[in-house]
Amino acid sequence: MKALVLSGGAGTRLRPITHTSAKQLVPVANKAVLFYGLESIADAGITDVGVIVGDTAAEIQDAVGDGTRFGLDITYIPQERPLGLAHAVLIARDYLGDDDFVMYLGDNFIVGGITDLVDEFRDNRPDAQILLTRVEDPRSFGVAELDDLGQVIGLEEKPAHPKSDLALVGVYLFTPVIHDAVRAIEPSWRGELEITHALQHLIDSRADVRCTVIKGYWKDTGNVADMLEVNRTVLEGLARRIDGDVDDASQTVGRVVVEEGARIVNSRIVGPAVVGAGTVVEDSYVGPFTSIAENCRITDSELEFSIVLHDASIDGVGRIESSLIGRHVQVTPAPSVPSAHRLVLGDHSKVQIHT
Repeated sequence: MKALVLSGGAGTRLRPITHTSAKQLVPVANKAVLFYGLESIADAGITDVGVIVGDTAAEIQDAVGDGTRFGLDITYIPQERPLGLAHAVLIARDYLGDDDFVMYLGDNFIVGGITDLVDEFRDNRPDAQILLTRVEDPRSFGVAELDDLGQVIGLEEKPAHPKSDLALVGVYLFTPVIHDAVRAIEPSWRGELEITHALQHLIDSRADVRCTVIKGYWKDTGNVADMLEVNRTVLEGLARRIDGDVDDASQTVGRVVVEEGARIVNSRIVGPAVVGAGTVVEDSYVGPFTSIAENCRITDSELEFSIVLHDASIDGVGRIESSLIGRHVQVTPAPSVPSAHRLVLGDHSKVQIHT
């Protein structure tokens, strides 16, 4: 069994971060989202992985390498433009051959991994198996319709009027029959080859398409709010570890990780939180659900429920919360400006000014 990991896409909902960085490499608890998926694949006993890459191919390849660090054998498959999930399957045909495979969206996060799902698929080997979860607003997802017996009878991509609240999670398992399906469909109104259309083709052809409704934690980390929520969830599982230097004037409370080479000076860190290697926190407060990457500097500031990427600097700005701060960012106070009013008033005007 192989895996196909999708790591292309523009990540428009995470801009401006993704103007200069791949969305799959934005860190959660100081580890790239993509790495959690690769580790889940390795834990499921899959070693051969094809990674679909686009405009950020060089960055993905530099971060992942040949896969050795994950116990994987990585093959990169270029995609000129993100033309849909089914298009990714189409261009990976030669790599996948006649093997069964799991398709994993590289910006998805599933607590607990996919081992049980892969084992279930191997035992029963339906033509396709999908994961579903209940969401509040299914209009932003692929949506499944089930019959009274819990069988999948219909799938729609981002419907205006969803027939259920069951959204497709970004993990799919397929036998080689999916290759005929992706060749049989036409691009949608979005100009993409939709995997929901390929699955619908299998259903219409009376193929065995099964579903598993998961009740555990899943997030598509496509926007800042979801990134912060995933970061919170991962940090809740932290084990306390202080490898860096914490001076006598500082305090660390609860599940705090201070990586080797980090320094905490006259500051208070309340967990769960992680401070990366080489980072200095001085005269500051770092609150729960915050991850600060390596080589940052936090001075005379307060930070909570936030993600700070490497080499960022936050100096003397009071309190920051619910924020995603990119690489090499500098956050400083604005210079004070004298308060004044500048007016051009016509004849007989009446003006009220709050002072």
